Amino acid sequence: MTTSGVAVYGSGGFAREVAWLAHECGHQVVCFVDDDASKIGRSLHDIPVLSLQDAVERFPAAMIAAGIGKPSAREAVTTRAVRFGMRPASLVHPRVEKSRWVTLGAGIVICAGNILTTDIRVGDHVQINLDCTIGHDVDLGEYATLAPGVHVSGWVRLGRRTYVGTGAAIINGTQEQPLVIGDDAIVGAGACVTRSVEAGVTVVGVPAKPVARH
Repeated sequence: MTTSGVAVYGSGGFAREVAWLAHECGHQVVCFVDDDASKIGRSLHDIPVLSLQDAVERFPAAMIAAGIGKPSAREAVTTRAVRFGMRPASLVHPRVEKSRWVTLGAGIVICAGNILTTDIRVGDHVQINLDCTIGHDVDLGEYATLAPGVHVSGWVRLGRRTYVGTGAAIINGTQEQPLVIGDDAIVGAGACVTRSVEAGVTVVGVPAKPVARH
């Protein structure tokens, strides 16, 4: 069977939300993809859950959208799907507000209610969940992830695979000294980041302070 459309990698709650987003963007969701054999063969919202191999064979023209929030896991499954010949789908909800001075990478997921102002780079495979605001001159590195309700002020750089938890706020840097969240850093839910965060560090609280390095 040859059918175009979007396959969603994952079968959890966020995968179902990404499937809804794909539908709102005008795509047909042809299947969910899961690597867990116990989940293959089931259906979600009347959509089958398949292995990656089966998805490629049944829907060779389908694009892939990752429905996985954890950045490192999303990078792994996206890389695997691309090796199988699938093209990344970029999904931007119609109710996203953004200027024409926003650069969007491949494989992005931007949910409803987000506002992106000006001179912003959204790297490949970035996910921005519901109701976030992104200020001027922000750079979101590849696979960076913003949970719902995150607010990022101007002159901020998020590194690769950074994760910012629900309701967190990141204050502005400056043109001469942007505020930098390093690669693989984690910002806890509700935190207020007032200074740069080193790569691989988890920060929590108001103001945000380091609690772990991973």
